[in-house]
Amino acid sequence: MQETPRGLRLHIGLFGRRNVGKSSLINALTGQSVSIVSDVPGTTTDPVEKPIEMAPIGPVLFVDTAGIDDDGALGAERVRRTEAILERVDLALLVVGPDGFGRFEAGLADALHARATPTLVVFNKSDLAAPSAEALAAAAAAGREALSVSALGGAGLDDLKRTIARLAPEARLEEPRLVGDLVPAGELAVLVVPIDLGAPKGRLILPQIQVIREILDSDAMCIVVKERELPDALARLGRPPKLVICDSQVVLKAAADTPPQIPLTTFSILMARFKGDLNRLAAGAAAIERLRPGDRVLIGETCGHHPLADDIGRVKIPRWLGQYVGGGLKTEVAAGKDFPDDLSPYSLIIQCGGCTVTRRHMLARLDRAGAQGVPMTNYGVAISLLQGVLPRALGCFPAALAAFERAREERP
Repeated sequence: MQETPRGLRLHIGLFGRRNVGKSSLINALTGQSVSIVSDVPGTTTDPVEKPIEMAPIGPVLFVDTAGIDDDGALGAERVRRTEAILERVDLALLVVGPDGFGRFEAGLADALHARATPTLVVFNKSDLAAPSAEALAAAAAAGREALSVSALGGAGLDDLKRTIARLAPEARLEEPRLVGDLVPAGELAVLVVPIDLGAPKGRLILPQIQVIREILDSDAMCIVVKERELPDALARLGRPPKLVICDSQVVLKAAADTPPQIPLTTFSILMARFKGDLNRLAAGAAAIERLRPGDRVLIGETCGHHPLADDIGRVKIPRWLGQYVGGGLKTEVAAGKDFPDDLSPYSLIIQCGGCTVTRRHMLARLDRAGAQGVPMTNYGVAISLLQGVLPRALGCFPAALAAFERAREERP
C-alpha cells in the first residue's frame, strides 16, 4: 500500500472524436508517455488509465478514451466502452480539434450534463489554428467553459491545470467518513479478520487497511484478531470496545460472541456507506425476503480478482440465497466495470463493496437500478440478512435500519 487506491482518486476523463489529440493531451498533463500517439485515427482502443499526483488536487486518475465517432462493428464496441466511462468520472475534459464543436461534441456535452458531471471544453492543437468564433459559441451554447491549449507545444497547459483544480467537485475531494465518526478519539475498536482462502497472502484486503488507517487518523485505537480469538480478546479488555467490526462471512459467529451492548457491524457495511448509499442498499435487502425459485439475481463485482474455489460472490452468496429461498434461483455475475444496461430481468442486484472504484461509480449503478425499479443491496447487508443478524449489524446506523424495516412492509 504505497499508493493511493484508484477508488479514492479523483477520476478525470478525456472524451472527444478520434485524432483530436486526447492521448497527446493526457501525455502532456502527466508528463509521461501514457497513451500511444499517432496521426492514424482510432489509435486508442480501450480506455487507458494513469494515476498521478496533481497539485493542488492530490491523487487523480486520468482516463483516456476511444474516439466517440469511431465506426464499424469494432468501433461501435469502442464507443460503448467510452460511454460506460461517462458514469464513473468526476470531471470531464471534452477535447475538440480543428474540425470544431459539432454534433458529437454536443452529444457528449448533453450526456455529461445529464450526469451532472463538471465539464471543460478543451480546444486542442492551438498551435495549428485558434478555435473559430462558431466553435466557441457552440461550446458556450452548451453551457460549458472553454479554453485553448497545445498539447504539442505546451501552450495553455498551466491554465488547464488550474481550471481542472477549480472545477473539481469539492464534495469529491472531501473524503467521506468510513469509520472515524463511530470510533472517537481515545476509543477502541476490535477488528475481526479471518485468514482463509480469500485472504491475500501476506497482507490484508483494502477495506481492512482503510479502516485501520482511519481509526489511527481519528486518534483512536484498534486490535485485530481472527474470529476464534474474539471471545478471549473481549474478555481481556478492561472496558468494552466502542465497536466490533468483522468480515461479513463470520458475522454470525461474531454476533454470537459479542455481548449485545457492544455495537457490531461489518467491513462491507461500512463500505456500503463509504462508497454508496447505505439507506438505499439496506432497503434493497428487503427484496431478498420476496425472492422465489426461478427469480434472477445479478451479482456485481467491480474488481477483477481470480475466482476462488469458495468465492464469496460466485459461490457462497448464491449458495446462501438458494438455501434461504429453497433453491431454483438463477444467479449471474457481472465482473469488473461491465454492468448491464437493461436490469429489468433481475429481481435483485447484490453489489460488492466497491473498494476499487469511485463512489460516483457505485452511485451510478444504484441510480440505474432505481430508475428501472430493480432493488439493489450489497454483499455485507445481504449476508447479514441471510445469517439472521441484519438488525444487529445495522444497529450503528438507525436511518438505514429504518429504511430496511419500511421496505419490508412494502409490497411490490
